[in-house]
Amino acid sequence: MATKNLLLPYVMFLTLLHLVLGHEAVKSSQYPLVVSTWPFLDAVRAGWRAVDSGLSAVDAVVEGCSACEELRCDGTVGPGGSPDENGETTIDALVMDGVTMEVGAVAAMRYVKDGIRAARLVMEHTKHTLLVGEQASAFAISMGLPGPTNLSSSESIAKWSKWKENSCQPNFWKNVVPANGCGPYHPRDSLDLIEGTCSKDMGTVEPRSSLVGLHSHDTIAMAAIDNMGHIAVGTSTNGATFKIPGRVGDGPITGSSAYADDEIGACGATGDGDIMMRFLPCYQVVESMRLGMEPKIAAKDAISRIARKFPDFVGAVFAINKNGVHAGACHGWTFQYSVRSPEMNDVEVFTVQP
Repeated sequence: MATKNLLLPYVMFLTLLHLVLGHEAVKSSQYPLVVSTWPFLDAVRAGWRAVDSGLSAVDAVVEGCSACEELRCDGTVGPGGSPDENGETTIDALVMDGVTMEVGAVAAMRYVKDGIRAARLVMEHTKHTLLVGEQASAFAISMGLPGPTNLSSSESIAKWSKWKENSCQPNFWKNVVPANGCGPYHPRDSLDLIEGTCSKDMGTVEPRSSLVGLHSHDTIAMAAIDNMGHIAVGTSTNGATFKIPGRVGDGPITGSSAYADDEIGACGATGDGDIMMRFLPCYQVVESMRLGMEPKIAAKDAISRIARKFPDFVGAVFAINKNGVHAGACHGWTFQYSVRSPEMNDVEVFTVQP
């Protein structure tokens, strides 16, 4: 018993040493890490520069998504893209700290181009999670962000004008009249009652796949693991092209466009946000990994749950676990996501087939 008691401090020291060295080994070989939807290479490089210099995971996703906003990635992020039915561009964004589980988000934000920075201000300087519309704009400007600014561009106005000339087709209305023209729209059933008819003809329902595509409905979702192994996610988007004014997609919705938990990993999503937010795919991915699924299986499972209910939906997710293992899954299109890790000389793009 005396010998055992003498050895106990030594055993405890070795155990502590193993834990410390083990953590350092993981940190040096697998961290930091930056992953984003799509081949947004410069955005990932910006995130990597931040995290590789010792900044936090939150700093990295903010810098990465902000770079994408400045570059107007694919015209679907930042100002100057995706006009709504009135020709206006608005911004949705989110940031989530996987350590504290704090979230900040803005939605349908007008007149302020810095979506991800506004989201961070919500997270760090309010007790709220989500601010919307002109009130979100007023908050962001009051906290020092530039504005008010016209978020439209000559390209977005030209796109909107061409859409108007095409009788506002395609659009996101259903079961309304006029079915094949510009508004104002009215419920079809209400018109039937006024005219004293019982028509069940709702017109042709536009397939969702014709409304959603790579350059009309997209998001940057980014995840980062910093040098301490902490995880954060961020998103930014200007939403669906020709959306009904006031529409909010999955971009600022926690668990839909992105989710992070320091103990498990993270997820980012892109695609038809109106459908995807009904399933919270990124929350599902992280919880599946919590239950033991590998990232690849967790990602495929989350996408398959949506596809079973909406076979024509278009979307994708990437998943990373806390050890830096990453994977993706998609439906309805070929998906690419970008990764930068210590063993890479530059950003690498991974392609996922449906």
